[in-house]
Amino acid sequence: MTKPSAPTKPALAARSVRPGREQIMAAIRIAGIAEFSEKGLAGTSTQAIAERAGLTKPQLHYYIAGKEQLYEELLMSVVADWKGIFDAGSTDPGKVLGDYIRSKVHLAFDKPEVSRIFTREVLDGGRNLDRFWPDSRKRTREKVAAINGWIARGLMEPVDAHMLLMGIWAMTQFYADSALQVQQLMKPGQASWTPDRAKLADELSTLILRGCGIARR
Repeated sequence: MTKPSAPTKPALAARSVRPGREQIMAAIRIAGIAEFSEKGLAGTSTQAIAERAGLTKPQLHYYIAGKEQLYEELLMSVVADWKGIFDAGSTDPGKVLGDYIRSKVHLAFDKPEVSRIFTREVLDGGRNLDRFWPDSRKRTREKVAAINGWIARGLMEPVDAHMLLMGIWAMTQFYADSALQVQQLMKPGQASWTPDRAKLADELSTLILRGCGIARR
């Protein structure tokens, strides 16, 4: 009886480049982000995610239990990105608000599709955000208390702290959630065009801080 031949070098090479679990999970997350941002949870199928990730449906279910599990993970990832970028313990409102605006702008440009998943979920009624709201309320109260403290110490003009925060969110997230509208109105015909994020962050910082009676930092 002849011995089976040893694997040839090309066979060994092919085996060595087979994607590992992390690579496959990364592909699944990228596919999920694209599908959920376009169609929301209800409109997305596991078949569509699998095809976009280059997998069969059974292969996809080897890595994730279902689309709901992946959706919740991606939804919570944007919430995690927003944490810790507002220094509520600082006594320098110009720096804190300026840094916060710039961080929000960069997140809108770096992860626009993930931002759209969150916004679509809110528009769909927020049924999957029950875990998010308690922590969000707590962090918002901390920001509001910091802003009201700066106002009380005369470090900025009196403003409604809630409205200030929501104005910042609206202006920064707009460039993620309404990217097509921005492109069509500013550079029609140039599908790959995006605004200069550094210039945008400076413009928004100047506008908002000036309204608060703070020199731009």
